[in-house]
Amino acid sequence: MLSKLMALFGFFALVLVSVYWVNRAVLLFDSLISDGQTALVVLEFTALTLPYVIRIVLPVAAFAATIYAVNRLDQDSELVVMRATGASNWRLARSVVVFGLIASVMMAALVNVLVPAAKERLAERRQEVAQDVSARFLTEGSFQHPATGVTIYIRKISELGELEDLFLADRRNPARATTYTADKALIVRSDSGPKLVMLNGMAQTLQQPGDRLAITRFANFTYDIGALLQSNSNRKRALDEIGTLELMRAGSQLSALTGATPDQIRLEVTRRISQPLLAPIAALIGFAAMMIGTFSRFGMWRQITLAILGLIAVQALQNSVESVTTRDPSLWPLLYLPALGGGLIACAMLWWSQRPWRVRGARAVAEGGA
Repeated sequence: MLSKLMALFGFFALVLVSVYWVNRAVLLFDSLISDGQTALVVLEFTALTLPYVIRIVLPVAAFAATIYAVNRLDQDSELVVMRATGASNWRLARSVVVFGLIASVMMAALVNVLVPAAKERLAERRQEVAQDVSARFLTEGSFQHPATGVTIYIRKISELGELEDLFLADRRNPARATTYTADKALIVRSDSGPKLVMLNGMAQTLQQPGDRLAITRFANFTYDIGALLQSNSNRKRALDEIGTLELMRAGSQLSALTGATPDQIRLEVTRRISQPLLAPIAALIGFAAMMIGTFSRFGMWRQITLAILGLIAVQALQNSVESVTTRDPSLWPLLYLPALGGGLIACAMLWWSQRPWRVRGARAVAEGGA
């Protein structure tokens, strides 16, 4: 039974990850390509979102695999044989528990190590892309706003990378608003950052107060565009970008580094500990619901519906707890409630499926019909 569960788990995880990942990849593709990024950048970004996607679908894949496996065993009469040998539902649940623990270990590795590392790298790459001058400036035929108060327009970009008929308006300083125009321009990288070298142009500066216009013609002029890209260079790390071990060891230093309170740090650590528990809980709910009732030639659609309702109840509790703890991080122990509630639901279903009076009642009905 364990081998069947693992095989089906791999299949459902692959299908769900593919569907979810493709949807996210399409959104990233549209946003990055429209910003002038290459296909390699799009592929890198979508690959970095993969651990997060896998983390989301693992509990659902474990639930679907359990439902399908038990339903298949029932259709092939293997479940009847297992019960005929004297195996109780509690004993049959051992394989599901082991399966759930394996899925939980996978999910724990994702939540505590891979997802934070991927998110940190993704944030760094987003910052690099935001500071990529080629992507932000080399867009011909449209007005670009790389920073507040700065507007740039390029009529055409030649095959050699020359910017033809450049217009640049810098109004960051209202007292000295300057407009640059040039026949050609080049972007040159230097140790101090990228520079925009304008050729055969004119600078018009409107000085306030007095509305005095100063016009300067130049053969070449260098404009420091690297200064426009320094607004996010000293960003603070988010809690979801830091590994769990680092969160536990950093202490008060982490509060200064991220700006998070100790309760928010404890909330994040608790979230990462409690999330892997949902995988075995989802599998147990699916198995316990499928064990309720006797054989029916109409199939097990009632049990499947009950299992789905149980999973929805756990997810609703999870959403409620997340909402409450986000507003008040000091209530972080509440994050264990979904796993605890799901475990109680699964145990209650297994206990109900084993009640002796249901067996006696079924026998009485059979004898009466005879």
